[in-house]
Amino acid sequence: MLLNLLNKEEKYNFLDLLLIVNSLDGELTDFEKRVIDKYKAEMGDDINKYRRSTKKAEELIEFFKERSRTVKNIVYYNIVWTSYSDEFYSVEEHELLDNIVLAFEISNKKKIEIQKAVYADRDLREKVKRIICND
Repeated sequence: MLLNLLNKEEKYNFLDLLLIVNSLDGELTDFEKRVIDKYKAEMGDDINKYRRSTKKAEELIEFFKERSRTVKNIVYYNIVWTSYSDEFYSVEEHELLDNIVLAFEISNKKKIEIQKAVYADRDLREKVKRIICND
């Protein structure tokens, strides 16, 4: 969501960080791959030349520390959305998300607002699935 607001470098670094976070609990699931493809489509043509870099999570977090509050919130929201959407959530993933919150200086209030938005979206998707699938 709102990934089209990122510049090209931010988009590439976001994808690198997202792949690192989502790989912490094992291989990417089919669902995670579909989400990443959806994110790439949302990012537009800028992403066509993207190739995964060898940057470490710390480097990517450091890059985003210098970005605007809005960019940091967009990156954090989308990483949390993807992390919470699959069935697996590892301790390492949780720790990295905590490190991102600290580095991005996301307040506890903002963190909770973002988590609530993620859960509300997830609940809405589940409700729509039940409506569509049940008679």
